[in-house]
Amino acid sequence: MTKITIKKTETGDYAGFTCEGHAGYADKGEDIICAAISILTINLENSLALLVKEPMEIVQDEESGLISVIFSQTPGEKSRLLIESYILGISEIFNKYGKKYVQLEFEEVI
Repeated sequence: MTKITIKKTETGDYAGFTCEGHAGYADKGEDIICAAISILTINLENSLALLVKEPMEIVQDEESGLISVIFSQTPGEKSRLLIESYILGISEIFNKYGKKYVQLEFEEVI
Protein backbone atom coordinates (compact mmCIF):
# COMPACT_ATOMS: atom_id res chain seq x y z
CA MET A 1 0.00 0.00 0.00
CA THR A 2 1.10 3.56 -0.69
CA LYS A 3 0.52 5.97 2.16
CA ILE A 4 0.32 9.70 1.47
CA THR A 5 0.36 12.03 4.46
CA ILE A 6 -0.34 15.73 3.99
CA LYS A 7 1.09 17.71 6.89
CA LYS A 8 -0.68 20.90 7.97
CA THR A 9 -0.15 23.35 10.80
CA GLU A 10 -2.83 24.13 13.36
CA THR A 11 -3.66 27.24 11.31
CA GLY A 12 -4.29 25.09 8.21
CA ASP A 13 -1.11 25.98 6.31
CA TYR A 14 0.71 23.19 4.49
CA ALA A 15 3.90 22.07 6.27
CA GLY A 16 4.89 19.27 3.88
CA PHE A 17 3.92 15.83 2.66
CA THR A 18 5.15 12.26 2.65
CA CYS A 19 4.50 9.51 0.13
CA GLU A 20 5.80 6.07 1.02
CA GLY A 21 5.41 2.46 0.07
CA HIS A 22 4.40 0.62 -3.05
CA ALA A 23 0.77 0.14 -4.01
CA GLY A 24 1.04 -3.60 -4.68
CA TYR A 25 -1.66 -3.53 -7.36
CA ALA A 26 0.52 -5.42 -9.85
CA ASP A 27 4.11 -6.55 -10.39
CA LYS A 28 6.89 -3.98 -10.45
CA GLY A 29 6.88 -2.17 -13.78
CA GLU A 30 3.21 -2.98 -14.38
CA ASP A 31 1.62 -1.35 -11.33
CA ILE A 32 -0.54 1.45 -12.76
CA ILE A 33 -1.51 2.76 -9.32
CA CYS A 34 2.10 3.05 -8.18
CA ALA A 35 3.01 4.70 -11.49
CA ALA A 36 0.18 7.23 -11.24
CA ILE A 37 1.02 8.14 -7.64
CA SER A 38 4.72 8.39 -8.46
CA ILE A 39 4.08 10.68 -11.42
CA LEU A 40 1.82 12.98 -9.38
CA THR A 41 4.25 13.08 -6.45
CA ILE A 42 7.41 13.65 -8.47
CA ASN A 43 5.65 16.25 -10.60
CA LEU A 44 4.54 18.10 -7.46
CA GLU A 45 8.06 18.01 -6.02
CA ASN A 46 9.58 19.24 -9.31
CA SER A 47 6.93 21.94 -9.80
CA LEU A 48 7.45 23.26 -6.28
CA ALA A 49 11.23 23.33 -6.76
CA LEU A 50 11.54 24.53 -10.36
CA LEU A 51 8.43 26.58 -11.11
CA VAL A 52 7.65 28.13 -7.74
CA LYS A 53 11.12 27.81 -6.16
CA GLU A 54 9.58 26.84 -2.84
CA PRO A 55 12.27 26.42 -0.13
CA MET A 56 11.99 22.86 1.18
CA GLU A 57 13.87 19.85 2.44
CA ILE A 58 13.49 16.70 0.33
CA VAL A 59 14.26 13.11 1.38
CA GLN A 60 13.96 10.27 -1.13
CA ASP A 61 14.53 6.52 -1.00
CA GLU A 62 13.60 4.68 -4.18
CA GLU A 63 13.92 1.26 -2.55
CA SER A 64 11.17 1.94 0.01
CA GLY A 65 9.23 4.30 -2.25
CA LEU A 66 9.73 7.26 0.09
CA ILE A 67 9.44 10.89 -0.91
CA SER A 68 9.24 13.36 1.96
CA VAL A 69 8.99 17.13 1.58
CA ILE A 70 9.10 19.58 4.48
CA PHE A 71 8.60 23.27 3.71
CA SER A 72 11.10 25.73 5.17
CA GLN A 73 8.41 28.41 5.39
CA THR A 74 4.68 28.71 4.84
CA PRO A 75 4.08 27.95 1.16
CA GLY A 76 2.79 30.76 -1.06
CA GLU A 77 -0.44 30.83 -3.04
CA LYS A 78 1.01 29.11 -6.14
CA SER A 79 2.46 26.32 -4.03
CA ARG A 80 -0.86 25.85 -2.23
CA LEU A 81 -2.62 25.49 -5.58
CA LEU A 82 -0.10 22.87 -6.71
CA ILE A 83 -0.56 20.94 -3.46
CA GLU A 84 -4.36 21.07 -3.73
CA SER A 85 -4.12 19.82 -7.32
CA TYR A 86 -1.96 16.93 -6.05
CA ILE A 87 -4.51 16.10 -3.35
CA LEU A 88 -7.26 16.11 -5.98
CA GLY A 89 -5.32 13.66 -8.15
CA ILE A 90 -4.46 11.34 -5.26
CA SER A 91 -8.09 11.48 -4.05
CA GLU A 92 -9.31 10.38 -7.48
CA ILE A 93 -6.93 7.41 -7.43
CA PHE A 94 -8.13 6.54 -3.92
CA ASN A 95 -11.79 6.83 -4.98
CA LYS A 96 -11.22 4.56 -7.99
CA TYR A 97 -9.04 1.88 -6.37
CA GLY A 98 -9.82 2.11 -2.68
CA LYS A 99 -7.96 1.78 0.57
CA LYS A 100 -6.39 -1.56 -0.29
CA TYR A 101 -3.76 0.22 -2.41
CA VAL A 102 -3.80 3.89 -1.34
CA GLN A 103 -4.12 5.64 1.99
CA LEU A 104 -4.52 9.42 2.12
CA GLU A 105 -4.41 11.14 5.48
CA PHE A 106 -3.94 14.60 6.89
CA GLU A 107 -1.75 15.18 9.92
CA GLU A 108 -1.52 18.26 12.09
CA VAL A 109 2.04 19.22 12.94
CA ILE A 110 3.44 21.87 15.23
